[in-house]
Amino acid sequence: MPQVAVVMGSTSDWPAMQKTTLLLDELGITFEKHVISAHRMPEQLQTFAQTAQKNGLQVIIAGAGGAAHLPGMIAANTLIPVIGVPMQSHALNGLDSLLSIVQMPAGIPVATVAIGDAGAKNAGILAAQIIALHDEGVRQNLVSFRKQQTKKSIDSEAELV
Repeated sequence: MPQVAVVMGSTSDWPAMQKTTLLLDELGITFEKHVISAHRMPEQLQTFAQTAQKNGLQVIIAGAGGAAHLPGMIAANTLIPVIGVPMQSHALNGLDSLLSIVQMPAGIPVATVAIGDAGAKNAGILAAQIIALHDEGVRQNLVSFRKQQTKKSIDSEAELV
């Protein structure tokens, strides 16, 4: 049963959101992927969000650009933590997406990460941190991941010498 759902407004968001799924794989987290447009598929969005907990999901990661209503509308329909990933856009370089996702009204939170690829990666790590609170295997995978990051940084300094 998937622990995380990775949802995007359209397949144009996949290049960034794929970075999320690669990290989830690396950290040993099961996931499912969906395209759900907040504006073109409102009934499907509502059904998905309202049945997410019953379906065993622990975290939902939603990538959206432009008006970026997807993460907020999912959060309004579930109690499961939602992580919003603002997509890089052509018009305002993703700032429009960031502001739309981060400016949620009190009572309907969406954890918001950076715009684009960095945010997509961090969303996967944040989801893992949430799951690791109750899953020792994921916690150990995160510990290993952090040690690898440290080693890569130390090794990169050696290349400068």
